[in-house]
Amino acid sequence: MSDQTAKSPQDSSDPFGQLTGHEYDGIREYDNPLPGWWSWIFILTIVFAIFYFVIATTTGQLSAVYAYQQSVIEETAKTFGSMHLKNDPKTILMLGKDPKFHDLGENIFQTNCISCHGAHGEGGACPNQTDEYYLDVKKITDFVDVITKGRKDGAMPAWGNRLSPNEIIVVSAYVASLRGTNYPGGKHAEGTIPPPWSDQ
Repeated sequence: MSDQTAKSPQDSSDPFGQLTGHEYDGIREYDNPLPGWWSWIFILTIVFAIFYFVIATTTGQLSAVYAYQQSVIEETAKTFGSMHLKNDPKTILMLGKDPKFHDLGENIFQTNCISCHGAHGEGGACPNQTDEYYLDVKKITDFVDVITKGRKDGAMPAWGNRLSPNEIIVVSAYVASLRGTNYPGGKHAEGTIPPPWSDQ
């Protein structure tokens, strides 16, 4: 026999609010919607999550991986700041193969060189650094001289007064490591092919 005392969905005298009319195993459901401010916060979190996901996946600058890479670069910069790096083939080859210094060199390159040499070293206003041809580099240590003093009456700026000697050697090692990577769509070859870096 049904409960004769059960209140109808429209009974507003219930202290817990208005019933929806739904009942499951004797449990009645009240119509108590969430506060408007709570709903808006929930909607905004969804919008923010979508925005964050798009930015993080397209630029990578908000990702945990990017944050980690930046921290490694910063720590490496602190470490090598107290070092005295030599401009010799062995040092430059070693730096170009070391992931930490390679990333640091890439960071310096991305900050200072991409407007002329392209984001990947593929060339633009200046020569392609990803092929086998070079205009002013005959041996691997020439990179340091070219970057420090510049070339062609300022077409290649002199960075000796803007970057520290260590920074110049590290970015030289990074650029030297791009040899033969042949980034797609790179600028046409200019200059001559020097001997392999490992033979110097």
